[in-house]
Amino acid sequence: MSGGEKVLNERKKAILKAIVDAHIAGGEPVGSKFLTQNQQIGCSSATIRNEMAELEEMGYLEQPHTSAGRIPSEAGYRFYVDQLLDRYNLTQSEIEELRGALRQKQNELDAIMQTAVTLASKLTNYTALSLRPRQARITVGRFELMRLDDTTAVLIMLIGSVVKTKYIRSNRAAIPPEAASLLAGVLNAKITGLTAGEITMPLIMEMERMMGEYDYLVSPVVRAVCETISGFDGGDLRFEGINRLLAYPEFYDMDRLREMLALFEKKDTLLEVLSDEAHQGDRVQIFIGRENLVKVMDNSTLVFKTVMQNGKPVGAIGIIGPTRMNYRRVIATIDSLSKGIAETIDAPKRRGDES
Repeated sequence: MSGGEKVLNERKKAILKAIVDAHIAGGEPVGSKFLTQNQQIGCSSATIRNEMAELEEMGYLEQPHTSAGRIPSEAGYRFYVDQLLDRYNLTQSEIEELRGALRQKQNELDAIMQTAVTLASKLTNYTALSLRPRQARITVGRFELMRLDDTTAVLIMLIGSVVKTKYIRSNRAAIPPEAASLLAGVLNAKITGLTAGEITMPLIMEMERMMGEYDYLVSPVVRAVCETISGFDGGDLRFEGINRLLAYPEFYDMDRLREMLALFEKKDTLLEVLSDEAHQGDRVQIFIGRENLVKVMDNSTLVFKTVMQNGKPVGAIGIIGPTRMNYRRVIATIDSLSKGIAETIDAPKRRGDES
C-alpha cells in the first residue's frame, strides 16, 4: 500500500522521524526501547510498538528481521523528505569554503563544476557528480560561409554561444564568391533554429531552387550541418568520491557494487536520464530507491539540482548515496553549491554592467 494514501497523526510523524534519523545515524533497525531511551517521545514502549506496527502496515516502515526493530521504507523516506525534514544550515566556515573555492575558478564553467563536485563529496562524505547536460534541442543560430579557394570554403555555425566550423569541398564545380554569399543567406533564411530532424527533403529541394545554378552546393553543406548538429555537445558526466560508497554497508554486496561502478564508467544511461531531468527546472530533486529511473540505483538516493544561466540549464550537481543518507546536510550542500555556481558564472557579466 502506498504511504501517500494514509494521513499520519502527529505522534506517528514524530515516531517516523525519530526512526529515520536514528537509522540514518546508525544504519541499524530501530526498536521501541531505543526510542523511549534516546528520543523525546512522550509515550510508553507499548504505545510506540503499536504505532510502529501501524506505520509498517501503512507502508512507511519495514521489518528486515524477526526482531522488533524497523527501518524506513522508500515511502517512509519520501514522507520524511517531503514533510518531516528540518532545514539544515551550513556553518559559516563551510559557506566561506564554498564561496572562496568557487571564486577562484570563476572564469571557466568546467573548472567551477569540478571544484563544486569535489567540495560536495568532501562535505557530505558521499559520491558526488557534476553534469553538463545534453541539449534538448540543438540548432544553429547563424551561418557564415568563408571561401578559401575555388573549390573550398569554411562553413561557420553559431550554436548557442559555441562556434563550430566545417570545411566544404566541391568536386563538381567551383565555388564562386557570389555563390558563397548567396548560400549563407539561404541557410540563414531557411534552416536557422531547426534541428537535424526538421531539415526535410522538400526543404532541401526548395533551397536548391533558391541557389539556382549553384544548387550543387546545397547537398554537401546540409550534410555538414546535420553532422555538426547531431554530434554537438553530447553532454558530460563526472564523478568524485566513488570510493566513498565503500563506507556504507548498503554497497558491500560485490555484485551490486560492480553494477554501480559499471553505471558510472559507461555514463551514457545516467547521462541521458540526468540530462532530461536537468531540463525540468532548478529545484532540488530527490529520487529515493526505486524512484530512480536507473534500476541498479534502487537501493540508493540521488539528490540533484540544475544550475541555470539566462533561463537555460548549463550544468547540474548531485549526490549519490544510500537511502539512509543525511538528507538535511546533502540538500543544504547541493542547494548552496548550485546557487554559488550560478552567482559565480554571472559575476563577470554583473561587473561589466556596473562599469
